[in-house]
Amino acid sequence: MSLRQRTGTAIVLLALLFVVLQFGPPWLMLAPLELFVVGALLEFYGLADRRNLKPRKMLGLVIALFIGLSFVWPAVTLGQALAAALLVTAFVYVLRVTTLEELPAFVGSITVTFFGALYVAFPLHYLYWTRLERGAYGLYFLFGVIFMGDSGAYFIGAPFGRHKMTPVASPKKSWEGAVGGIVFACLGGLAARGLLFPDLPLWKALLTAAVVHAAAQVSDPLESLFKRAAGVKDSSNLLPGHGGLLDRVDSFLLAGPLFYYLVKLLW
Repeated sequence: MSLRQRTGTAIVLLALLFVVLQFGPPWLMLAPLELFVVGALLEFYGLADRRNLKPRKMLGLVIALFIGLSFVWPAVTLGQALAAALLVTAFVYVLRVTTLEELPAFVGSITVTFFGALYVAFPLHYLYWTRLERGAYGLYFLFGVIFMGDSGAYFIGAPFGRHKMTPVASPKKSWEGAVGGIVFACLGGLAARGLLFPDLPLWKALLTAAVVHAAAQVSDPLESLFKRAAGVKDSSNLLPGHGGLLDRVDSFLLAGPLFYYLVKLLW
């Protein structure tokens, strides 16, 4: 992948994201968010297919829809959505597993189908709640912390990394890079505080940035474990120079929900 490819793709994505968040109402964010959920979930199921786990993709999308409804429709709680998803999942597998030959694949199929929908749809919808409750600035703070932290992890880890942090999931990640990532994430949090939330106490901005990026540094290699288990480098080749949609949102799968609740607790 070339630097020009990566830069061009990043500029287009960031420009579209800025327009939607800055000038559109909160509900306008739902369309691209749901597209990301669907695309990332299908990529996850593609990884599972490579290990012959046989996910039921349409069922997974229905489960993701139930989860999403609980975030955008106040009449539906997450508990109700998960109960309905579990019921539908049970019906589908009980009715569709009809031969003894299908039994060996049953456990892997039902597990990866249900978990995949929960893994992708549940955390990504917290970005919508953050937009509703904290506005576009709340998301800019989160994005700034993640992007600055990722940059710091690379710029410190590449030349100075000596101690492997996750040798199986991400062999290039080091503890030195992790420390650099948190330092840069804190710098990003300070910049975002100064520009967007000047009344936010300094310690709250720093604590939020450090904890959120620590979660992101777990979230990234977690997704890498799925890719390495499937024997691929990227979840897809959809985004030139950046891999797939799942590769672009992996940090937010743990960092997004944690940021939402930290903000409610501290800010």
